[in-house]
Amino acid sequence: MLQIDDTIISLDVIDQNFACDLSKCKGICCVEGDEGAPVTEKEVSQIEALLPIIWNDLSENAQTIIHRQGIAYRDRDNDLAISIVNGAECVFAFKDEHNYWKCRIEEAFEQKKTSFRKPLSCHLYPIRLTSYKKFTAVNYHQWHVCRDAIVSGNDQNEPLYQFLKEPLIRKFGEEWFQQLTIAADHFVNTKRKE
Repeated sequence: MLQIDDTIISLDVIDQNFACDLSKCKGICCVEGDEGAPVTEKEVSQIEALLPIIWNDLSENAQTIIHRQGIAYRDRDNDLAISIVNGAECVFAFKDEHNYWKCRIEEAFEQKKTSFRKPLSCHLYPIRLTSYKKFTAVNYHQWHVCRDAIVSGNDQNEPLYQFLKEPLIRKFGEEWFQQLTIAADHFVNTKRKE
């Protein structure tokens, strides 16, 4: 474990190689699982504000779910999560022309229709954050659907934390990320000497 300010970071975050390969996984993380992606109250407000922009592009099933329970619900741990269709598929997921699962929120961001990219938990995946009273745990979530991302990461020699540089900076800031990079370099150099 590493500690930077009030975060405790699993060594997997710096030791695991990872690089998403959409050509292999086709964005399946948007539709697999039994709960929606974690989301904050602030993010719920941001998504509700942009909902009119993307509403007509959502599936009929997604619109029905959102009408019934909103864009988020309380999961089994009583945390907020993005609403899902048929017990798995994110209400904002859609298939593009290549048959890849994508996000309507991120599509609106890319088209410059909103400044909100997508929920941080989606942007950070496969890193998951858990908030405790005195610190935030930063952990690597291993999931079988990401096997190809590990292969791709190994091929490219791309550490997970470097692959997720943008969302990590979005959450913790540039200075935090620089400290993580220094710690990671030290960890790798020490490991090579063993």
